[in-house]
Amino acid sequence: MYRRWLLAALMAAGVAGAPQAQTATEIVEKRSFETTDHTLRNGAALPSLRIGYQTAGTLNAAGDNAVLVAHFFSGNSHAFGRYAADQPPGYWDALIGPGKAIDTNRYFVVSSDTLVNLNVRDGRTVTTGPVSTNAATGRPWGTEFPVVSMRDFIEVQKKLLDSLGVRRLALVTGPSMGALQAIEWAAAYPEMIDRVMPVIGAGEIDPWMLNWLDIWEAPIRLDPNWRGGDYYAQGREAPVQGLAAALKIVTVHAQDRASLARFGRAIPEGQDPARRLGDRFEAERAIDEAALARARLSDANHFLYLTRANQLFLNEYPSTEAALARSQARWLVVASPTDRVFLMDANRELVATLQRVGRPAELAEVTGPLGHLNGVVGMAPLADRVRAFLAAGP
Repeated sequence: MYRRWLLAALMAAGVAGAPQAQTATEIVEKRSFETTDHTLRNGAALPSLRIGYQTAGTLNAAGDNAVLVAHFFSGNSHAFGRYAADQPPGYWDALIGPGKAIDTNRYFVVSSDTLVNLNVRDGRTVTTGPVSTNAATGRPWGTEFPVVSMRDFIEVQKKLLDSLGVRRLALVTGPSMGALQAIEWAAAYPEMIDRVMPVIGAGEIDPWMLNWLDIWEAPIRLDPNWRGGDYYAQGREAPVQGLAAALKIVTVHAQDRASLARFGRAIPEGQDPARRLGDRFEAERAIDEAALARARLSDANHFLYLTRANQLFLNEYPSTEAALARSQARWLVVASPTDRVFLMDANRELVATLQRVGRPAELAEVTGPLGHLNGVVGMAPLADRVRAFLAAGP
C-alpha cells in the first residue's frame, strides 16, 4: 500500500520513502516552535501558534550559513534525514546531508511545517489551523480561522529563523508550493538572501492556475458533510469522501501520463466496466484507494486554507515583475518538462522576468516519468548542478 501510494500520489510524507541515490542519512529530530500574539498580514490576530521543524548541521557564529527548505502542498518539514533508523528518509534526502549537494557539514539546514498544514492528523506534523482549538471558544476554529497567505508562511518562518539565530540565508529553496515560498521570501526579505532555487514552481498564480486550485477544492465544498466547514462537533462526520476526491484530482494533475501507464487498461477482479456503469478500471480504483487512505490523515478545511494561501501568492505586489525586482539574489530555476501543474513555459517566463530586472538566473530541468513529482522525488541527478550553484558567488 505504501509503495502504491508513493508511485500513485503527490500527497506528502509518503514521498519520503522514495529510493534515494545516496544512502548516508542523518537522524534528525522533529521539534516544535511556538509564538504568541502573532498578527497575520490581513490584520487578523492569532493568540498563539505552533509549527514543527527540523534542522541539520551547525549554524556558524555569523548566522549566515543557513539554508531554508520549504515544502510542497501536501508535504511537511521532513525534507531530509530520518526520524529513526528504521524510518523512511525525507523527500530531498538525496540532496541534503553530510557531503551531499547541500552539505550539512557546511550549512545549517532548516525545514518547517506550514500553518494550515494538510497533514494535521499524521502524528508527524505540528501546525496551527482550523483543527486547532480556539481559546476564546474552547472549540476547533473551523472556518472562523483567519485566512492565511503565502506571505504569512514566510513571516512565521522568519520568526522561527530569528529564534534560531539565523541572520542570513545562503539559499532558500523548495519544490512546488515550496518554490512559491522561496520566491515570496526573495521579495519579502531581499537583503537577507544570497541564492534562490525554486523547483517545479512558477512566478505567478495566473487565472488558469487560480481555476485549477478551485477545481482541486470543489469536491470538498460539494460534500454534504462539509457543512460550510462546521463538522468538528461530536457526532458529525468529516467530509472524507470530498477530501479524497480532491486529493485524487491533485494526484492525477501532478503526474505525467507515463507515471500512470503501469496500470494500462487493467480491470480489477470481479469488475466489468463494459457491463456495469458502477464498475471500475484498476487505474481508477488504485488512486481512489490511495486518496481515501490519505484523506483519513488529513483535514478538509486545512486543504481549503492551503489552496487559498496558494491563490494569494505574491498578492501584496502590483505584479510579478515588481516582486522579483526586489530580489538581490542569484537564481537557479528548476522545472520539469512534463509538469502539468506549473508548466515549463511558466518557468521560462520566470527566468526571463528575473533577467529583465537584472538578476542572474539560470534554468535547469529535472526529468523523469512522474511529471510535476519529478521535482519532489527525482532531484538526485541535479546534485552536481545544485552544488555548483551553491559554490558560485551570491
